[in-house]
Amino acid sequence: MTQAVVHIALVVKDYDDAIDFYTKKLHFTLIEDTYQAEQDKRWVVISPPGSSGTTILLARASKPEQEPFIGNQAGGRVFLFLGTDDFWRDYNEMKTMGIEFTRQPKEEDYGTVAVFKDLYGNPWDLVQFKENHPMFNRTK
Repeated sequence: MTQAVVHIALVVKDYDDAIDFYTKKLHFTLIEDTYQAEQDKRWVVISPPGSSGTTILLARASKPEQEPFIGNQAGGRVFLFLGTDDFWRDYNEMKTMGIEFTRQPKEEDYGTVAVFKDLYGNPWDLVQFKENHPMFNRTK
């Protein structure tokens, strides 16, 4: 049996603002942006540069009960992890692009990591795994 996590849904306030942030500030690729008339919503899929794994589905909050989760999808915990093959390149580029880091770079047993916020305040890890870590080959 082969299975995979294909998409992670990220609740957003506005499709175009989210697309702009992820494609221009984080250099993600816009994979798909399709209007679904029967549901009056868009199917918007993005992916980090060079990635061939799990993608992010930008899901606009469509009900009042979904709106409080914009920017707080995991109760303030980091739940998205952006792996990189060059931490300092990406960290410095992100700082130049105005990305806010809430936890400064730190060397851990598994690699170099810092926490940043997306446009709605969701915390993300930017992480470069060490060569001996099982996730290393997934980000090089």
